[in-house]
Amino acid sequence: MKFSIDKTDKKARVCTIKTAHSTILTPVFMPVGTVGAVKSLDATDLKSHLNPQIILGNTYHLYLRPGDELVKNQGGLHSFTGFDKSFLTDSGGFQAFSLSDNVKIEQDGIVFKSHIDGSKHKFTPKKVLDIQYNLNSDIMMILDDLVALPASKERILNSIKRTTAWAKESIEYHRNNQAEGRGLNNNIFAIIQGGVDREFRKISANELCEMDFDGFAIGGLSVGESNTQMYDTVEWTEQFMPQNKPRYLMGVGTPEDLIENIYRGVDMFDCVMPTRNARNGTLFTSYGKINIKAAKFKNDSTPIDPQCRCLTCQNYSKAYLNHLFRAKELTYYRLATIHNLYYYQELTKQARQAILQNRFDAFRKEFYNKREN
Repeated sequence: MKFSIDKTDKKARVCTIKTAHSTILTPVFMPVGTVGAVKSLDATDLKSHLNPQIILGNTYHLYLRPGDELVKNQGGLHSFTGFDKSFLTDSGGFQAFSLSDNVKIEQDGIVFKSHIDGSKHKFTPKKVLDIQYNLNSDIMMILDDLVALPASKERILNSIKRTTAWAKESIEYHRNNQAEGRGLNNNIFAIIQGGVDREFRKISANELCEMDFDGFAIGGLSVGESNTQMYDTVEWTEQFMPQNKPRYLMGVGTPEDLIENIYRGVDMFDCVMPTRNARNGTLFTSYGKINIKAAKFKNDSTPIDPQCRCLTCQNYSKAYLNHLFRAKELTYYRLATIHNLYYYQELTKQARQAILQNRFDAFRKEFYNKREN
């Protein structure tokens, strides 16, 4: 992976990330394709209407179904899914934690039961990397010990100790594999933990950033804390992260979250919000959110957002989408998802242009002004 910083505007950054499969311009929002597909879209939709350079898959889900060995036998995620740009895969630790009723955190890994059939499994630092080698992810996240908030200081301290120990095991295993010719195009990111406690975040960031990872993520946020706590934690943590590596904020969030954290120096984002909200009837626009199932849109012949150039806004009205949603027509999910993801992609592109023009503060102000009018 090659990484360069192209421009800064205060803390906001424009960067270029080059992997074996694509060139990624930041700030970037990564559509979530948990099981190898962005829900309701296929690879042709992605390439024709959205053109993301990177999407996210999930180790936990792909390991359980269809199985990482099967994906490997099908040529890896790129060949299997038909999406030939970059893949980032989460380690699966969060899903093991959140989807299993009887998850058990041990010193050497996480024991959990499958949410599909109840079968018992264990993720270790080496195991999740082996799975991701089979998937052939461009960016692989290492196993970390996630803590839901609020949590006791003792639980958070144990989390960062375990996360550091697993990170050391992961980086050593990965570099040894690369020395033997395995995983040469697979990059590895560590995940900083510590809740919203400043001292714990500092400890976790310092310990992890001493190691030779290709990039660093801020994890363990958007799990129960307030927005102010999240923003303050990102701003505090960022100062301990290296300037010359990508910075990824995991699982966040709203359009406002993207703007605020780009402002604080974050490069990469992912969240299920645009796709999940699309399916539930909530659509994002330059002036805020709308609920397309509302009765007031039944005879509205205007597009979702007159400023939007997506496939949906260029061809269909709110009235038609209102009808599709109420009729439970599957076409609705595709059109709504294309729109919401296009909005997120455009928001990060506009942020990038504002940083390049040294006017991100003005862009941020305009973003909020549109929502007030």
